[in-house]
Amino acid sequence: MARVVVALALAYASAVALTDWAIRTKRLSPIGRWQRFIRGISEPVTRPLEQRVIRAGGNPVDAPFWLFGLVVVGGLVLLWFIGWVGRPLSRYARMIEAGPAGWILAVVTIAYYVLTVAIFIRVIASWFGVGRFNRWMRPVMALTDWIVEPIRRVLPTFGRFDLSPLAAWLLILLARTLVVMIIIPLIPA
Repeated sequence: MARVVVALALAYASAVALTDWAIRTKRLSPIGRWQRFIRGISEPVTRPLEQRVIRAGGNPVDAPFWLFGLVVVGGLVLLWFIGWVGRPLSRYARMIEAGPAGWILAVVTIAYYVLTVAIFIRVIASWFGVGRFNRWMRPVMALTDWIVEPIRRVLPTFGRFDLSPLAAWLLILLARTLVVMIIIPLIPA
């Protein structure tokens, strides 16, 4: 369903951008039936986009091409996110049907993914100078401090590089792998 929506949005954005390009390069007249139709269906979307482009210091004539780019990038991100969330959810449903061992496996897998995302956010935020006391960083720090900080105290420094989040992720991955190796034989086939 999401692929169909993304494909339709891409077809819409392509028609708008190509028609705009053809009019600007004088391959099409601006007063034809197709051109008026495209202008009518694109005005509600391109008008606010033009305002954003103007505020950013760009040329409002480029709004249809910005629309096309946003649809391509947004569609790819949407499809990736749905796949990223959907596959594990179906896997968790199968794990839960497997009984107590499946439940343990599901909890361990979910905890691994949550901690991995939190460590990733922590690293990216440190690149942009976001402090640990920032409102949205507090939960991330609370989730990861218990493993990153002890490793940071033990691990030697490598100049400007802090390898403690990487070591914490490797430790979490190792723990998850060990638990999975113990639990998988307990799940009935």
